[in-house]
Amino acid sequence: MSSKEKKEKKILTILAPPYFGSREIGETLVSENENAINRTIRTSLYAITDDFSKQYLLLKFRIVRVTDSIAETVFYGHEYGREYLRSLIRRGTTRVDGIFDVETKDKYKLRLTITAFIAGRSRSWKNKRIRNIMKKIVEEKAANMNLDQFAQELVLDKVASDIYNEARKIASIKHLGVIKSKVLKIPEEVYKQPVIKEEIQKNVEEKRIE
Repeated sequence: MSSKEKKEKKILTILAPPYFGSREIGETLVSENENAINRTIRTSLYAITDDFSKQYLLLKFRIVRVTDSIAETVFYGHEYGREYLRSLIRRGTTRVDGIFDVETKDKYKLRLTITAFIAGRSRSWKNKRIRNIMKKIVEEKAANMNLDQFAQELVLDKVASDIYNEARKIASIKHLGVIKSKVLKIPEEVYKQPVIKEEIQKNVEEKRIE
């Protein structure tokens, strides 16, 4: 096929999922809508919430469907920015990490990295108990929530807060957070049926008119 015969490319507007406000988070250039499927885009929680204090939290979304010129996404993970994570490391503290695989009620599989920074040297039995608390809480929450609920609790620190409230009974914790999450598996049915709402489409059109 000659260059003249190649299809003209078009711009797709990428939206965050409804549970993150359906905010416009970027654009992508494609010749066929199908080519956009499974592309990922990164942004900050600050860009979605306009809360400057959340600029350290980086989000990843994955395109799962395209409707007309709109690319729909699902939450695909998050992580602390490197500089912010580095700022949490202090001399005289013990770092306790836990890595856990969980499955949500709607069958998304995720891998979570949770870190606690404990004042002073922490005994191994305390570290083990804290990891057990991490594991118990994230597995229970994931099993009883769909991805939309669980993702919000991850990035808005609700999961970390619940773990902290239990773990602080064991040790003096300076900071505890879910520093990274990654979606390992997206259910196949997510790709098949568009879920974009009429009001979202209306909002997009209104923004274009403005």
